[in-house]
Amino acid sequence: MPPSPSRPAKKTAAPKRAAKAAGAERLDNVSRAYHDLRSVIVWGQLPPGARISERVIGERLGLSRTPVRSALHRLEQEGFVASAGKGRERRLIVAPLTRDDGQEVYYIVGHLEGLAARMAASLPVARRKTIVARLRELNRKLVLEARKREDAARVFELDLEFHRSYVEGIVGPRLLTLHRAIKPQSERYSRLYVTVLLDELSASVKEHEMIASAIAKGDPDAAQRAAERNWHNAALRLARIIAQHGERGSWTSWDQGRFAP
Repeated sequence: MPPSPSRPAKKTAAPKRAAKAAGAERLDNVSRAYHDLRSVIVWGQLPPGARISERVIGERLGLSRTPVRSALHRLEQEGFVASAGKGRERRLIVAPLTRDDGQEVYYIVGHLEGLAARMAASLPVARRKTIVARLRELNRKLVLEARKREDAARVFELDLEFHRSYVEGIVGPRLLTLHRAIKPQSERYSRLYVTVLLDELSASVKEHEMIASAIAKGDPDAAQRAAERNWHNAALRLARIIAQHGERGSWTSWDQGRFAP
């Protein structure tokens, strides 16, 4: 009787697990680089127009260039990073803050938050009451802080929370993803010009109350119009301020920012 052929040894699952773990680590590193970079750009720690070096970023974050490059590509697609020069002279820079870009960003946020306000106004009465109570509480705090004129950062955070209150936990996942991608771009402008925007806060507070009132009444059309009007007017206010105080990062030489070479 001929000997039975030997069975091939079972392939171990260890290499597959190792490859999967390595892939997850790469994705985690890209996510970390993306969020860290976006944060310093939004907060102005890496100023508009500043040159970006993959090598320096990698050293600062303790990462290789591969995840940093992927993160920068995503940030460029979203408008936080721009390119300057051509060919071998091409360099990545923090996207400048300009009047036209600021208005476009505000208009986009306005449309998204208009849809969110519409959805909030369509909720059951009890849910609307809770949302409106929160909106009006935040608006009262905004009025008090504006009178003090001591803490511009506090005013900014209260305004941010006001708008978040009729978006987060209300809209669906697609709208929320779009909002979270574009809203930080508007924050770049608001943070930089917040001290000057304090002079315009009384108008914004009145517009906030129109949003809250429409949601309280359960009027989706009015709520959407009120939210869009608030952002449209904010875009006009921002444009006037930038015209007075100048754009940032457009004509400056590349600044030596935190991640610059």
